[in-house]
Amino acid sequence: MLEILLYPLSFIVALALLIAVHEFGHFWVARKLGVKVLRFSIGFGKPIWKRKSAVDGTEYVLAAVPLGGYVKMLDEREGEVEEQDKPAAFNNKPVWVRFAIVAAGPIFNFLFAILILWMMYMNGVSGIKPVVGDVAKGSSAEVSGFQEGDQILSIDDVETSTWHQVRLYLLDAALDKKTVQVQVRDRHDDISLRQMKLDMISDPVDSKDLLGDLGLKLWSPPAELGIPVSGGAADLAGLREGDTIVAVDDKAIGNWIEWLQAVRNNPGKQVQVQVDRNGARMAFTLQIKSISRKGKEIGQVQVALPKKYWDMLDVKIEYNVLQALEAGVVRTWDMSVLMLRVLGRIVMGDSSLKNISGPLTIAQYAGDTASLGLIPFLSFLSIVSISLGVLNLLPIPVLDGGHLLYFVVEMFTGKPVSEQFQLTAQQFGIFLLVALMALAFYNDILRLFGLS
Repeated sequence: MLEILLYPLSFIVALALLIAVHEFGHFWVARKLGVKVLRFSIGFGKPIWKRKSAVDGTEYVLAAVPLGGYVKMLDEREGEVEEQDKPAAFNNKPVWVRFAIVAAGPIFNFLFAILILWMMYMNGVSGIKPVVGDVAKGSSAEVSGFQEGDQILSIDDVETSTWHQVRLYLLDAALDKKTVQVQVRDRHDDISLRQMKLDMISDPVDSKDLLGDLGLKLWSPPAELGIPVSGGAADLAGLREGDTIVAVDDKAIGNWIEWLQAVRNNPGKQVQVQVDRNGARMAFTLQIKSISRKGKEIGQVQVALPKKYWDMLDVKIEYNVLQALEAGVVRTWDMSVLMLRVLGRIVMGDSSLKNISGPLTIAQYAGDTASLGLIPFLSFLSIVSISLGVLNLLPIPVLDGGHLLYFVVEMFTGKPVSEQFQLTAQQFGIFLLVALMALAFYNDILRLFGLS
């Protein structure tokens, strides 16, 4: 029951928090620059909670539809304004004031992402060392000379301590079909430089496994068992610490990932397991336990990978306060640029429209990351916050970026864009947003039913 509630609750918390941050940016800067705020609303539609401030009369609202929010400011274009209040009306403020108020929403999303990343980096960032496993025959990786056991140290002189960093850099480079310089340390501890061409991937954005498309697999340790949990499936079957799984139901097992997949794919089933124990081949009957994860039944035997292998693969990057802040700013900038590049490819037709995601996908990721713990959920929040900042700065009417474009025109021409033009552009913007939302929902539904 708790797992079922986790996904909608995580989605609502994430969305409400990020909308509040965005709208608070508009609200705070408006107040600081002397504009009267009439309403601060999280959500649209019928209010489910509201309170009016006795100090300044601002109405604070939580509304029924949590897919957005707004800050309503005093404005002569939207109704009568008393003479004494006209200096506090939004439309009567200089253009730079209006620009700052509108820009504050996306900027606060970026600042919120930097804050989250700063806290995460100060705590240290864990990851998996980029050690190469199997290299596919005829792949770009094999042509480049990669071999099993290579550890990727840097790409184009950018340090890559984890697979996550490797993926991000390769995705960015693949968009330009670049040839990258990869520094590796091989299994003999020799360091060398290898060139990898990335021009064979037609659509890096649409790739479900970019590393696999390049011929790279993550190195996986042998299927050696740690200490089985007392009374667990592995313990009851007679498996012991140090046993190495060599086959499940006569299917060869070559590494830990293959063993893990064999267990997860057989929930509630009884399988025959062959192990190597101190050089002797032994057979056991294993009754795999069935547990529910994300609404799906998977197998579990309650035995972990030995600590020595975790120590070989696990890496934690430590930062001091200033380094963490710098890393947060750089990561926010890099992700913003990458998102803009991806959006540009979609608009130009170089990437599929299937890459546009909607609230159902966001809800899934919210629940997935929340189930993994606070740090993954915070990382998810930072990415979505950056996305909101980037999307709201696009020059589309009804979005912040559309209004900012009007203000830039006003700065150069000395007069505001006509209300008739803004009205026509707003209608186009609403049509475009509705079409994008429909497409996003359509893509979400296809993913939900495994059709995409």
